[in-house]
Amino acid sequence: MVRVIICLLAILLSLNSYALTKVSATVDKNPVVVNESLILTVIADDDIDSNALDTSALLNDFMVGRTSVSSQTSMINFKTTRTTTWTTVLIARKPGEFVIPAFDVNGVKSQTIEIKALAADNATATNQQDLFITTQVSAREIYVQQQITLTVRLHFASELKRGSLTEPTLPSANILQIGKDKESENIINGKRYRIIERIYAISPQQSGEVILKSPVFSGEIIMPSSRRSNFLSFADSKPVSVIGDDISLTVKPIPTQIDGSWLPSELVALHQEWQPDPAQFKVGEPITRTITLTAAGLSEAQLPEITMTVPQGLKVYPDQAELHTGLNNERLVSQKVANFAIVASQPGEYQLPDITIPWWNTVTNKAEIAKIPGQKITVLPNADLAPIPVEQTPSVNLEKNIATPTVETIVIEQNSFLQWLFLALWLLTSLAWYISAKRSVKHNAGLNEKNTKGSSTKISNAHLSILAACKQNNGELALATLLPWAQSKSSENDENITLTTIDSVIAYFDDKALAEAVIELQQSYYGKNKEPWSGNSLLNAIQALHKKSHKTSQTIDIKINP
Repeated sequence: MVRVIICLLAILLSLNSYALTKVSATVDKNPVVVNESLILTVIADDDIDSNALDTSALLNDFMVGRTSVSSQTSMINFKTTRTTTWTTVLIARKPGEFVIPAFDVNGVKSQTIEIKALAADNATATNQQDLFITTQVSAREIYVQQQITLTVRLHFASELKRGSLTEPTLPSANILQIGKDKESENIINGKRYRIIERIYAISPQQSGEVILKSPVFSGEIIMPSSRRSNFLSFADSKPVSVIGDDISLTVKPIPTQIDGSWLPSELVALHQEWQPDPAQFKVGEPITRTITLTAAGLSEAQLPEITMTVPQGLKVYPDQAELHTGLNNERLVSQKVANFAIVASQPGEYQLPDITIPWWNTVTNKAEIAKIPGQKITVLPNADLAPIPVEQTPSVNLEKNIATPTVETIVIEQNSFLQWLFLALWLLTSLAWYISAKRSVKHNAGLNEKNTKGSSTKISNAHLSILAACKQNNGELALATLLPWAQSKSSENDENITLTTIDSVIAYFDDKALAEAVIELQQSYYGKNKEPWSGNSLLNAIQALHKKSHKTSQTIDIKINP
């Protein structure tokens, strides 16, 4: 009990008598290389608030990194020792001699430290650098939206425990890392370095003189251990930071003569391929035309859309464009590959127009045009797609079968008996003509009804066939039954129209829903990337047209037969 009381008294005595008496400041290296970090350590011999150290005075000559704070308390022979340690990472941004000022911590000041910063190309600096960053750009004078590459290489001779590399910064610019980091080794001035390489694509969006800020590396390196035995010992580490040189860029505005899309590049090229060979085109068979746009120094998002127009008689179905990006001699190269399926509805010769992409040559500073010249293709008849025979529904024109009465001029002499006799004969003749005409109308109406019933049976078969194809999601069967169904609908309307192509079917019905459904059917069947076809859209369009024509027919019948 007595010992406990004595210990408590000693602790209280030490607490009451201990106070802050000393603040010291040290650096881990001097001189230091520009853009390479040094560690500033400030130690106070008491338990001090972590915010007691103010490092704002260092911002004039250094780039101030993160500051870590630690506190330690120890007791030896009833004597208590407390320390507070601040560790700050500093980077000198220019060569010269600088002074780290004295720090005031609760009224106690540290000593000043004179620092000498060496240029990176200094011989002494080259020999002592363990960690540094080099940067290289593909061009320093560029146009707005022109893409350049920035190559960043981190060199380190010590073993890294951990670390991270920030991205470069440039106001109003698109910055994107290309590919993955590359690792290599190299010997520089007799010292072996490991190198981590990272490449960025940068596109300025505003013109003017700008500064590209280099990335910053922050991490920890493992320090050589002075302990003889590694058993149950831990390697010491030291925080480090390093930054590369800033890069000045001149960004020129878009030339005044440009009126339209702006595509700055070192090289833009168009290329095309045909499948099958152009000499083997046939009616109804899909032709695949592949157009590839290649551009150097542009990103995928900057590549324009590739469009193709075709003359009447051809239908074109574009697929989703494919995008590719890669590096060639440290230049970003992007590609857009567009596939078009072309289907001819009639044989003959067709002239395809030019395909052009205007662009600006950043090497010659001139406007140029990438072009695929117009091309004439020949489409041959296809024996497998013979024209569908058209069945003509007989119809009787009632007006043609009704005899037109002949008006005769009768001269009646002034004889009352003959006058009345001729009048009676004329009335009998008129009555006989009227009865004959009525019988002819009834006969023709019956004949027309029989013909209509026969035609309805044929229409019903074609109608049911295409409905079955739609419900089964059978695209090939739907394409085969589309023309017979359309021809039967035109015959039902007493129209002598020959529908032998899908284009003529779309033009005849002039129905938006049907046109979209037919185009969807063709694209799924003729497109390069075939996808399962759903017949719901075509089914709904056909049923809607059937209901519409049925209502119209009922209305006409009511008007004719009140």
